[in-house]
Amino acid sequence: MSAKSSAPTNGDTTKLVIVESPAKSRSIAKFLGDGWIVDSSVGHIRDLPRPSDLPTDMKKGPYGKFAVDTDDGFEPYYVVADDKKKKVTELRKALKTADELYLATDADREGEAIAWHLLEVLKPKVPVYRMAFTEITEEGIDRALENIRELDTDLVDAQETRRILDRLYGYEISPVLWRKVGPGLSAGRVQSVATRLVVERERERMAFVPASYWDITANFFTDSEESFAAKLSAIDDARVATGRDFNDDGQLKPKADVVHLDEASAQSLAGGLENAEFAITSLEDKPYRRRPAAPFTTSTLQQEASRRLRFTSRVTMQVAQRLYENGYITYMRTDSVILSSQAISAARNQATELYGGDMVPDKPRYYASRNAAAQEAHEAIRPSGDYFRTPSMVKNSLTADEFRLYELIWKRTVASQMVDATGYTATVKIGGTSAEATPRVAEFSASGTVITVLGFMKAYESDQKSVPGEKQTRDDARLPDMTESQILEARDVEAEGHETTPPSRYTEASLVAELEKREIGRPSTYAPTISTIVDRGYVRKRGSALVPSWTAFSVIRLLEEHFGRYVDYKFTARMEDDLDQIAAGQMDRQDWLAGFYFGSEQTVEGLKHTVENLGDIDARAINSIPVAEGITLRVGRYGPYLEQALPADAEEGSDPQRANVPEEMAPDELTSEVATEMIETAGPSERPLGTDPDTGYELVAKDGRYGPYVTQIIPDLTEEQIQAHKDAQPDEYYKNGRKKPKKAPKKPKPKTGSLLKGMEIATMTLDDARKILSLPRSLGTAADGEEITAQNGRFGPYLRKGSDSRSLESEEQLFTITLAEAEEIYSKPKQRRGRGQAKPPIAEFGNDPSSGKKVVIKDGRFGPYITDGSTNVTVPRGTAPEQVTEGQAFEMLAEKRAKGPAKKTKKK
Repeated sequence: MSAKSSAPTNGDTTKLVIVESPAKSRSIAKFLGDGWIVDSSVGHIRDLPRPSDLPTDMKKGPYGKFAVDTDDGFEPYYVVADDKKKKVTELRKALKTADELYLATDADREGEAIAWHLLEVLKPKVPVYRMAFTEITEEGIDRALENIRELDTDLVDAQETRRILDRLYGYEISPVLWRKVGPGLSAGRVQSVATRLVVERERERMAFVPASYWDITANFFTDSEESFAAKLSAIDDARVATGRDFNDDGQLKPKADVVHLDEASAQSLAGGLENAEFAITSLEDKPYRRRPAAPFTTSTLQQEASRRLRFTSRVTMQVAQRLYENGYITYMRTDSVILSSQAISAARNQATELYGGDMVPDKPRYYASRNAAAQEAHEAIRPSGDYFRTPSMVKNSLTADEFRLYELIWKRTVASQMVDATGYTATVKIGGTSAEATPRVAEFSASGTVITVLGFMKAYESDQKSVPGEKQTRDDARLPDMTESQILEARDVEAEGHETTPPSRYTEASLVAELEKREIGRPSTYAPTISTIVDRGYVRKRGSALVPSWTAFSVIRLLEEHFGRYVDYKFTARMEDDLDQIAAGQMDRQDWLAGFYFGSEQTVEGLKHTVENLGDIDARAINSIPVAEGITLRVGRYGPYLEQALPADAEEGSDPQRANVPEEMAPDELTSEVATEMIETAGPSERPLGTDPDTGYELVAKDGRYGPYVTQIIPDLTEEQIQAHKDAQPDEYYKNGRKKPKKAPKKPKPKTGSLLKGMEIATMTLDDARKILSLPRSLGTAADGEEITAQNGRFGPYLRKGSDSRSLESEEQLFTITLAEAEEIYSKPKQRRGRGQAKPPIAEFGNDPSSGKKVVIKDGRFGPYITDGSTNVTVPRGTAPEQVTEGQAFEMLAEKRAKGPAKKTKKK
C-alpha cells in the first residue's frame, strides 16, 4: 500500500493534513500525491493568556488570577495568540476546500493537545481523522494511514492538567520570590527542583574538606625487559587507603580498615623498596563481557551528545528536530528503548553487511524501558525507514552538526543488535619486603582488560564514560606473559601525594541523568528546563559544568523553608506519575487538580492554603549566607556582596565594610579566607568628593556592580519648590474640555560616569569627578551644521556627529581634542576600530569538530568573540577570554550554528 494511494474514503477527494511544523509539512508533502494538501499550525495555535491580557470584563471574575476558573472544575480560558491569528485564517480557508481533515501532529501529549486545539478552533464540518508519524518516510506514512484513530482525550487531559498545574505553581510561588528575593524570578515544578539539585551539589562542595593521602607506583620489568606499571595496594596484608576511603569531612570512613600513608611514611617505604626483590604472588584471569547499550531515548541521546559531541541539550534537540522533520530519524521525544520489528531487521541486516554475520547474534536483542509508563512515543530514536541509510549516504545532504548526530544515532542503533564485546581481565599481584628498620611486606597490583572479540564496538566505539553508572575499566592495558612466583625487577619506585576532590558539579548530561533517575520530568522537558534555569540566571556554565548563582541559593532556601513539599524530589516524581495515570485514563484531572490546589485527605493542605499561610518571611535572612567569622554574603538588588558586622563599639550610624563579589566567582571558591581577604583589601564603597560649584550637588565615588563610578547626590524637592513649579504652569485643557491637572516636578536624574583608566575611588578628587561628569563634551558645530561631541562609551572614547561616530585613540583626547582636529578625522574614510593594525588572536584552539576550521578568539569592535571564520559568537559577559576552554569554544559555536542566522525585525 503506497502513501500516494491510501485513503479511508472512496472517490476523488481533497484531503487536508495539518502538522505542527512547516519543515515537517514539506517533507510529508513529498510522499503524498494529488488531492492532498499539507499545512502546518506552527506549534500551538492557542494557550492560556496572561491575566493582564484577559478581556476587561473577565479580569475581576473567576478567571482573573490564572486564566483558569479554580472554582468550576479548573476550566481554562484559551485565546488564539496574536501571531497565530493569520495562520488560523489560512487553515480555515484551506479547510473550506477540503473533504477530509487529517490531524497529524506529533505522537505525544503535546501533539495530541495541538490536534485538539485545532479541532476546537477550526470546528470542521468534514470527517476528521487522527494519525501520527513516528518517522517521515513513505513506509512510515503508509503505516500512519493504516492506523487512523480517534483523538485520545486522555492524553489531552494529561497535557491540559500539566499546563494548568504549571500555571498554578508559577503564578502562586513566583510573586513570593519577587517580593523576597528579586524581580523577574520564577518558580517552576521541574525547574525549581533542577535548580535545587545544582545548589545542593554546590553546598556539598562548599562543605567539603580535602584529605591528603599517599601511594607508591613502580615500573616492573621481566627478564625479557617487558614492563608494566603497578600501584601499591597493601602493606602487611592491610589495604592502602585511597580517595574512596575518606568522607566529605576529610576523615577516614569509620569502617575503613586501611593503612593511611602520609608523606613521611610513603617516602620511607618507597626508599626501602628501591632495591627489594619482588615476585609474583598471584596471577588471575577473569572473563570480560560487555553488552551493547540500548537504543537512544531522549535523555540518553542528550547525555551522549553532550559527552561525545559537546552539544548542549538545547542544541541536541534542535538538531534532532530537523533530522526528524526531514525524514532522517524517528520521533525524537521518547522514553522508550523498544525497536519495531522492521527496525530490528534493518539493524541486523546492516550489521551483517558491514561487519559480518559473526557480529550478529542468532536471535534479535530486545530492550525493556526503565519507565513502565513510557508513552511519549512508540519507539526508541533510530534512523528512519525499513532500510537504514549509512552515514556516508547522507553526509552530503546534512549540515556538519546534523551529520554528527545522525551518525551517533545510526551507530547506537546498529550496535544494539550486535554481539557482546568479550575478552578477559588479567590481574597480577607482586610482593616484596622493604629494607627499613622495621621491614614491611608491600603488595603491588596491576590489571588490564584485553578485548578479543570487538563485537558491537566495531560499530560503536568503546567509550566507558558514555554509560552512566557503569564501572570504568581500561580497554588498552596489556600485561606481559608471566607465571606465578616469577621474579621481577622494580624501577622508578616513587611516592605520590594526592588530595581527595569534592563531588563534581553537574553537567547538562549528568543533570539530565539525575532527573531521569529520580523520575522527575519527562524527555520533552529536560532541554527547556536547563535552558530556563540558565536564562533566569539561576545557573551559569563554566565549560560544561553548571555553577549556581547566589540568587539561586536564596531562591532555593526560600522554597525549602516555606514550600518544602513543592521542591521535594519524591513529591515531584509522584506528580509525574499522576499525570501518567491521567494520560492512561486511570485518574480524573479535576479531582487531581483540586487535591493539589485546595488540598485533600492525602495531601493535607494544598498550594492555595500554603501561600495564604506563609506568615512573615524575613527577606534579609533569606538573602544572607554566613561565609566567615563576622562576614556575611548578601544577595542584593545589584548582585552579591560581602558585609562585615560592625564591632560592638562602633559609632551609631556607621556603615559596615562591604566588598562586591565578582560575578565569575563560583560559590565554593568563596572560602572564609578569600572572604576575609576581600573585606580587608576592599576600598571604600562610597567616598564623598565635595560639592560641585556649578550645580550645588554633592559628588560621590561609588563601587558599583559594573565597576567604580561617580554620581551626583540630588536632594528631594522641598514643598516650596513643588508649589512654585505648579504655580508657574499655565492652565491647559484637554480637547474634551477637561482641565489638565498640573503635575508636580520630577526630581532630576543624577548624572553618572565611569571612572577613567588609572582612576581609583581611594584617590579620586572633586576635579576628577567634575571632569568625568562634563562628558559628553561639545566641540562645536562643523562646517556642515552638525554638532560634534566627544563621549566615553562602553567600547572606549569616541566622537559623534549625528549618527556618525569615530573612535578616539585615548581617553585624554576626550578633553583635549579640538573642533579642527575632529573635522580632520571626519574628513577621512571611516575605518572599523583597529582596522589600521591587525591584532593577533587573544587565544587559539584546534580545528572545530563540525566545520573543520581553526577556532580563535579575537578582539572585535563590540568585545572579544569566538570564530572559526564563518560562525561568530560573542564571549559571554563577565567571562574573561583567557578563561574560555577549547571545548567551551566548540560548544558555543555549535549552539550558535544550531540557532541559525538571526531574524531581521520588520519595521512597522
